[in-house]
Amino acid sequence: MLDYSYKLTLFPWDMKKKDVENMQAIGFSDREILDINQVVSYYAYVNRIADGLGVELEEN
Repeated sequence: MLDYSYKLTLFPWDMKKKDVENMQAIGFSDREILDINQVVSYYAYVNRIADGLGVELEEN
């Protein structure tokens, strides 16, 4: 799962059907793979919006 998430985050253009097949081979269901994909993709999306707008982190 971490290899899949890492690749999707940093190299989304390199994702192939084999990446999904590898996840299935180690026991992830199609639904679980979809959930992982959506969470990883959502965080990448939100971070890119924030970065693109120059949003800075709040100090604690």
